Parts: sequence; structure tokens; C-alpha cells
Amino acid sequence: MQYFVVMIDYGRRGREAIVDPEITRRDVVSRVASGEYANISFIHAVADHAVDDVTEEILAEAGLHEVDPDDADLEAGRFDHARDLRKHETA
Repeated sequence: MQYFVVMIDYGRRGREAIVDPEITRRDVVSRVASGEYANISFIHAVADHAVDDVTEEILAEAGLHEVDPDDADLEAGRFDHARDLRKHETA
């Protein structure tokens, strides 16, 4: 039996692992391409006690390029910066 683990990163709000033994590789690729799975940290294929990182393969199949890790969390950085500015405002 093979299944996929898709780890979604919500930034400061945490992460979520999506595990559904009934979806196929084709389904995962389709969901990535449609945007249903976004902000992906990694995708693992689990089969017979072995785990393979298939993130790059699936992103390539879905027609997406890998995001540079330095640019991955820009929105959270903007929220942090705005919070810091508010924190240091004088009333």
C-alpha cells in the first residue's frame, strides 16, 4: 500500500499534514496544480515501511517551480514587521 503525506505550512498559524490513503499520485499532482494544496513544505510517499521525499518531482509534474526558502515566508515577515512597528509606537 502506498500513500502520500502533504505538509502544508501556514506560517505563524502552524502546519497541517494531509494524509489520505485513498488519493493517488495523480490526485496529489492535480491538487497541487489547482492550488488546493499551497504553501507546501514537503510531500512524502510512504510505501512498505519506506518514506521517499517526492516534493520536487510532484511540483515539477504540477508545473510549479520550487520557491526559494528565503522567499517562502514573506507574508509572515510583513505581519511581524507591522506588529513590531505598532509595538514601538508612542501614544
